[in-house]
Amino acid sequence: MENEIIAYQGYEGAYSHLACKNAYPDMKAVACESFLDAMMMVEEGKAKLAMIPLENSTAGRVEEIYRLIPKMSLYVIKEHFEPVRHCLLGIKGAKTSDLKYVLSHPQALAQCQNHINELGLKAVAKLDTAGSAREIKEKGDKSYAAIASSLAAEIYDLDILRDNFEDVIGNVTRFFILSKEKIIPKYDPDKTYVTSVIFEVRDIPAALYKALGGFATNGINLKKLESYSLRRGLPVSHFHIDIYGHTEQKSMQLALEELSFFAQKIKILGVYEKFKS
Repeated sequence: MENEIIAYQGYEGAYSHLACKNAYPDMKAVACESFLDAMMMVEEGKAKLAMIPLENSTAGRVEEIYRLIPKMSLYVIKEHFEPVRHCLLGIKGAKTSDLKYVLSHPQALAQCQNHINELGLKAVAKLDTAGSAREIKEKGDKSYAAIASSLAAEIYDLDILRDNFEDVIGNVTRFFILSKEKIIPKYDPDKTYVTSVIFEVRDIPAALYKALGGFATNGINLKKLESYSLRRGLPVSHFHIDIYGHTEQKSMQLALEELSFFAQKIKILGVYEKFKS
């Protein structure tokens, strides 16, 4: 059933899959080949939600998402922060002394470089962390390891040879939960909200400065500002902003009204509660 499905990009056991299980344990998580495929499942009514990574505290933003979201008629209904805890995985019975190679996504390899060097392993870049786990399972060779999630170890029946294998603890990925239905929670003054907005600036001097000025004058805190391009070779600047506030607040309404004087193609992607860890 549509209402039971949340789509994500990657193989089973990917960190996006883990985020789905933690945020929506009662929904069926369905793997998709690409971010676009996951979003299209929601767009076409084949899934209720999509779990889409927006940025990582170590690797930075997922640029593709900023280009895809404006092209879809989907809304942000929630944000989710998922800790990234890398595990060194091996086939059943393997020991760290057996290992020669370690497979994973380039970012995961980079985040575990010191520990990889400590074990004297040769890093082999792959497209996906969970896909790497599946690959070593299929190889059945004790000299191969993978860096992936504990969920991947469970799914592919692998041993966790080292937990918390990352060099720096505290790596977190921020996700958007996307829905075809525009769901805006009723304003509660005791809660903190985030409003996500995209827009283009008008072709006038200091347009961005003027567009954002309304938030400052109305006492609204800007959480995040990202610029991106939808089409190459065009001078139009596109922006994504996350703001602390709710559209039912008068101060937010005044700030958005002022934004409209200096920006165009304004779209409110969503209003949702700030994530609580």
